[in-house]
Amino acid sequence: MKTMSKLILGLLSVTVIFTGCNEAPQAKQKETLKASITEESLGLRKTGLYAEDDTSATKTEYRAAAPGSSTRLKRAFQDAPPMIPHSLEGLVPIKIDNNQCLGCHMPNMAKLVGSTPIPKSHFTNFRPSTHIIDGEVVKSGVVLNNTSTKDLQDVSIVRQGELVGARFNCTQCHAPQSQGNLAVENSFEADYTQKNGASRSSWSGVKLMEGIDTSKAGN
Repeated sequence: MKTMSKLILGLLSVTVIFTGCNEAPQAKQKETLKASITEESLGLRKTGLYAEDDTSATKTEYRAAAPGSSTRLKRAFQDAPPMIPHSLEGLVPIKIDNNQCLGCHMPNMAKLVGSTPIPKSHFTNFRPSTHIIDGEVVKSGVVLNNTSTKDLQDVSIVRQGELVGARFNCTQCHAPQSQGNLAVENSFEADYTQKNGASRSSWSGVKLMEGIDTSKAGN
């Protein structure tokens, strides 16, 4: 019996010793993790997650240069909507019957003032006039039994001499560029398909209509 008691006490002592040896590295590891990983080190904001008192966003710095005195910004990629390099004071809100942008960016005026001209795509109507007449679908004056036909009868491409109504809201695609500091630097480099792709649109009304018979469109 005494022998069994001594054996049990010996095993307990060994267990305590090994348990203590295992706990020491784990405790140090936890202390190291606690010291190296903080809430402030996670994400981009670099501030605590439980209060907003000491957190403020980077100030937005839009360009204040007046139209005609600003430096043109490069397009992000070929045919990307160009960013607005000048102040929008007095130019917004843009309305379909009051659009100050047209004063400088209509093609005929753009040549005189050196601004970016509105491309041909904005003078092309891709929205067919659709009506239901006597239970039939009529698009651009043509009755269609199928609104998605193989011969593309449902496609409407009409060139206009004025800006298409669907394109009146310039700031829907074009926006001013903030000059504030970036949380993550942009390393993207554009590979333009045209030599002047950084400043001009390559849209000629041909590429996007390839395979579509436009011989009767807009005539």
